Amino acid sequence: MAKKKKLDTSQPVDENELSIESQEKIYRLYGVNTAMHMLRPGAKWEISNTSFTRWDDDRPCPTWKEVEDTMNKIKAFEDSIPTIWTEKQIQEMTGQFKQIETAMDNKKIKE
Repeated sequence: MAKKKKLDTSQPVDENELSIESQEKIYRLYGVNTAMHMLRPGAKWEISNTSFTRWDDDRPCPTWKEVEDTMNKIKAFEDSIPTIWTEKQIQEMTGQFKQIETAMDNKKIKE
């Protein structure tokens, strides 16, 4: 087994120098909530799968295609930025994601 390269975390870490597991892009803006905020700022809405189940706003409800198109633009924007994370930031973010996944799994078990 190859020895894992020790990173110097006193300096910013280039994404290309991280392990394969850590090289995946971390999207901070990409998602339905951001897309909806950009399409209809301040609208009150709920969604289940790809169908809006609540729409409390005078403006027309966007189509799922509009939401998807906006999300793709957000993702393309984030992909265009050469983000450099520190190892500590990556550990904190992946830890937060794991906490959310665990909480969601625990909720499913209780239901």
